[in-house]
Amino acid sequence: MSEQKEKKNYAFVDGQNLFMGTAKRAVDPWTISLARFRVYLEQKYNVVNAYYFLGFVQETNQELYEEIQKAGFVLIFREHNPAMIGKKKGNVDTDIIFHIMKKMYKKEEFDNIILVSGDGDYKLVVDFLIEENRFEKILFPYKKFASSLYKKLGSKYFDYLENGDIKNKIEVKKEKGSLGN
Repeated sequence: MSEQKEKKNYAFVDGQNLFMGTAKRAVDPWTISLARFRVYLEQKYNVVNAYYFLGFVQETNQELYEEIQKAGFVLIFREHNPAMIGKKKGNVDTDIIFHIMKKMYKKEEFDNIILVSGDGDYKLVVDFLIEENRFEKILFPYKKFASSLYKKLGSKYFDYLENGDIKNKIEVKKEKGSLGN
């Protein structure tokens, strides 16, 4: 009998979207454990490489950058003109799309893409990846802010990080009787 080849998937995380959809915008804000989230991606979706995109480097966020890398993500910053830093949002959508397409063009050995964002700007690349049988799932950080453009895809292609079973696996657990995490 032949062994089935284990999938090698790549994940692309829109860091700002993930943060805003969990810690900032949610009615009931919660903190995601990046280490637990990376393990979840590996165990649930066979993610071998996980890329975490952020808008720009800020000296004050060095601890966050270290945490992201320590959790097993490859950290990628959007390139900005130095004069514009702090004046524009860290829009990483085109960078993520470019990196996905570059990996396909260069024929990197991976099976499917997992995308973490609720942003509708990825809809064309998601449609293309589905057409090419290279798309696994889009994980929305927050149901309320998930673009309605994805509804037609059906639940086969998306899930919500706030769903109880997922959230329970990836959120920072608060210790009973403690004020901190």
